[in-house]
Amino acid sequence: MGDDDVAPDELAADDPLDAYSRVVTRVADDLLPSMASLSVRSRRGLGTGSASVVSAEGILLTSAHVVAGAERAEAAFADGTAVDADVIGRDPLSDLAVLGSRGDVPAPVPLGDARTLRVGQLVVALGTPLGLAGSVTAGIVSNLGRSLPTAAGRVVDEVIQTDAALNPGNSGGALADGAGRMVGVNTAVAGVGLGLAVPINPATRAIIDALVAHGRVRRAWLGIAGAQVRLAPELAARVGSQTGLQVTGVVAGSPAEAAGIRPGDIAVSLDGTGIVTATSIQRLMVEGAIDREVEMTLWRGGALVDVFVVPRELVGS
Repeated sequence: MGDDDVAPDELAADDPLDAYSRVVTRVADDLLPSMASLSVRSRRGLGTGSASVVSAEGILLTSAHVVAGAERAEAAFADGTAVDADVIGRDPLSDLAVLGSRGDVPAPVPLGDARTLRVGQLVVALGTPLGLAGSVTAGIVSNLGRSLPTAAGRVVDEVIQTDAALNPGNSGGALADGAGRMVGVNTAVAGVGLGLAVPINPATRAIIDALVAHGRVRRAWLGIAGAQVRLAPELAARVGSQTGLQVTGVVAGSPAEAAGIRPGDIAVSLDGTGIVTATSIQRLMVEGAIDREVEMTLWRGGALVDVFVVPRELVGS
């Protein structure tokens, strides 16, 4: 056999497209059995979405908006089995929800950590778009750290942007890395070639655990609205940040009002953490902050002022 004579199987092994196909095929083989097509009936009518089995106890993970207004859904799997599933808990602020199956379900998908993702990395989207069970698309991580506004008025941080094709019904399905680990929950189609997924990371895993255990997620609340502003150079040097959060509104009867926070104040730190945007405060308003006195540093009238505020539990979310 001459230098130009190469066995066909050797050609296939060196073909980048073939290697790409092998990765996607392996992920599909491993995860598709654990993907469910959800049929959801609520006051809005009949809806559909996707879900992933995430525990051996029959817990399914989906998007909160998929099961909005519903107490139960039917989950159908690629092998033809279908089971009823009860909505255990929804968290519209993160757009995550968990369901408990009333029957046997396939093995859970392994959960990964979206913090390890890199722009350009291969990802695989699995779900049931347009009612087509067992659909798979692939693409790359287009960007990381996006923010996604939710219908509940908050922002989901660290959202994954991908060019893997997503269609109606993909919401709630899995976004997986090349090793077959679920690193995101597909949640929105923002435009042609633009899909978004809520990341799987320690923060969202804590949300999932809270939903399973308690059916809800407890968050703290201050009661301020604000906008990011640039700080004067001398103030920026003192606080170690180029920007702060200028208070534009204070809710009557809120913890912020009780602490004496006023419109026009510029918040530069909360509980020892720098504040640059409203999202910065949102990240700190976790269960552990409820009813705990925390210090907030404000720029007011040409001086840094410390106030003490006691966040309360956010209700009605």
